[in-house]
Amino acid sequence: MDLRLITRVLFLRAAWRRRDHWDAAQITAHQDHALRELRRATYAGSEFYRRHHAGLHDAPLHQLPSVTKADLMEHFDEAITTPDLRLADLENHLRSLTQSGGDPGVPWKGRWWAAATAGTTGRRGTFVWNRSEWATVLASYARANDWAGISAGLTKPLKMALVSSRVPTHQSAVVGASLRSGLVPTLRLDVTAPLEETVAALNRFQPRILVGYASALKPLAAEQRAGRLRISPEGVMSASEVLSPHTAAELEEAWGSAPFDVYAATETAGIASPCTYRNRHVYEDLLIVEPVDQAGNPVPPGTTGAKLLVTVLFSRTLPLIRYEMSDTVSLGGRGCPCRRSFTVLEDIEGRIEDVLQLPGKAGTVNVHPIVFHHVLDEAGSAGWQVIQKPSGLRVLLAGLAPGASTEGVGTAVAGALEDAGVVDTPVDVHVVERVERTALGKAPFVRGLPGRR
Repeated sequence: MDLRLITRVLFLRAAWRRRDHWDAAQITAHQDHALRELRRATYAGSEFYRRHHAGLHDAPLHQLPSVTKADLMEHFDEAITTPDLRLADLENHLRSLTQSGGDPGVPWKGRWWAAATAGTTGRRGTFVWNRSEWATVLASYARANDWAGISAGLTKPLKMALVSSRVPTHQSAVVGASLRSGLVPTLRLDVTAPLEETVAALNRFQPRILVGYASALKPLAAEQRAGRLRISPEGVMSASEVLSPHTAAELEEAWGSAPFDVYAATETAGIASPCTYRNRHVYEDLLIVEPVDQAGNPVPPGTTGAKLLVTVLFSRTLPLIRYEMSDTVSLGGRGCPCRRSFTVLEDIEGRIEDVLQLPGKAGTVNVHPIVFHHVLDEAGSAGWQVIQKPSGLRVLLAGLAPGASTEGVGTAVAGALEDAGVVDTPVDVHVVERVERTALGKAPFVRGLPGRR
């Protein structure tokens, strides 16, 4: 346990609770000041950003060009503000961590915490934080508990079970290992492990809070309803995958209260989390989010953007200024019964990569996963997945709901596709023990053709 790190996290959480009472003007003033400091430090230390923002160092944020993960990885050694860090060295460290099975919570060279994305949306990304930044990352995840009304302290440890990836380069593994302490006893479970093993471990541990991918929580909810899983968590938090209304209802039926849908990413850490009224509030004191259309123009509140630009106000080692994410989200207003003035994140529809491109009568038709949700949420008792093949669509059902049949599901999917304008796309339905997962254990609803984007 890193006492200095844990102490810093506790200090930040206490300080941030005072921010909960900020009004809109205070939030904006804080963002303006923090953005100036971020840009000052970035231009002083990053050759990439000096060049990327050439002639715009004093321009408003919305006039700056966005930056993609590919941009950062291609120019990593110039983007980084610390001269003694190199991408090749970080990759060697992460590779060694994977091969040796080392503790991801122990900082590299005593100074740096690193994590990598899986590369399912393009090039793999490697991200790094110093001690101060990593404490902020941890505190941003812990804030979700505060806003959900789940208390913790010296006299009331927060027993947390995390069902996600055990790959040591995944941020959830690094976070879980870093938070492990007497204050936060943590059970880290591999989402790819047999379900009966996970159920047994949870029954022994009896967590106060259960955190996991939506695709991991859905079968656990079924086990709870069947009586094989017997836990009574104060809160259930879904993260890293889209939580559909149907799955949310199943989780609420299993544990008696609606789940908390937390929005976060490896690059940014926590972005938004729900209050006790289940309204997701953006962490506007830590970052600036901009839903934009395909051309990069801002979209009005209530409109779903084609992508999201995020500026992380606390990033210094690897600055993220208007960092481009493929998530499609919409923002709401600031009003909420919880009396927080932080903007509400209305909806998270998924990622650009989740939209399948299928043949239509007049050309290509974009098919959003919602087309499949209406048919498959009830048919697959423990989850589902649609995989695009050159020959058509392969539908995987993890279990089959009572009264459903593969023939009936296939007909329903074909009908939904026809209503969406899709033609010449055969549908092949299979019942499987579990759906296919990525290298980091996620189970996306849809998987398009390789190299489609």
